[in-house]
Amino acid sequence: MKIIDPHLHLFNLEQGDYQWLKAENPPHWSDKKKIAKSFTEEDLNLSSPIDLAGFVHIEAGFNNQEPWREIHWLESHCTVPFKSIAGINLQLEPSAFAQTLMQLKQFKSVVGVRDILDDNATRYLSNRIVQNNLALLAKEQLIFELQMPVNNLDSVYLLADILTNTPQLSVVINHAGWPPSLESNENFHQRWLKGIKILSAFEHCAIKCSGYEMANRHYTVHWLQSIIEQCISCFGIERVMLASNFPLCTFHSSYQDYWHQQTSISNFSCDALAKLCNHNAKRIYCF
Repeated sequence: MKIIDPHLHLFNLEQGDYQWLKAENPPHWSDKKKIAKSFTEEDLNLSSPIDLAGFVHIEAGFNNQEPWREIHWLESHCTVPFKSIAGINLQLEPSAFAQTLMQLKQFKSVVGVRDILDDNATRYLSNRIVQNNLALLAKEQLIFELQMPVNNLDSVYLLADILTNTPQLSVVINHAGWPPSLESNENFHQRWLKGIKILSAFEHCAIKCSGYEMANRHYTVHWLQSIIEQCISCFGIERVMLASNFPLCTFHSSYQDYWHQQTSISNFSCDALAKLCNHNAKRIYCF
């Protein structure tokens, strides 16, 4: 089976900054040293019957002030077909934001940008500068990779207003919008599900299922499958993608074992798996 992994990170610690990977900086994970090293496409080891046909590289903090440097490194070294999501500061003044976009669009792999919102989502999405910059993204036909907890309904409503006013803006939700873990209460789950349903109403909004290890290093396949099924129930099979979040997925299992697990989910047909693991990413990221 040929897969396109639509969410992974490669690290070049010799040239890049990666403040978040340094031991003294958050996140303060006890096992962070496992991934605090360089990773190249040679570390994306898959063996038959799974074959890596391509990937989408998501910004990893190589250089937050000059995000084009990460793209330059990738395009100079990667041989597997790939697209890239560059880092950007959504709060930049419009002229600086536009200039950064123009720099990034010089690179053939760039199809979108990400600024991690997470706990700052409400403040960001209520900011007029951010709203105007998202409108420019839409005009330039670039994807906005959304990383925020969708159980935060205030942020979801703000984003829904933006998408209503800018219907051509393409949004891809990262890590299933930080879904509830097995330990989460029912109220958390219902708020997450409501957020997912609200955003799924916008046809240019898609979702990637990944990052399970961020909720629980020892998650179960049953829980993982439940999250995927709920996302499909809301978004439909055409707008859901399975992704790895490599190398962070290795907190739970190897890259090979991760994709074996994904492609072995028993209640999905071969056609459904082909969409979830390849065709949807190929269409959404314009391979």
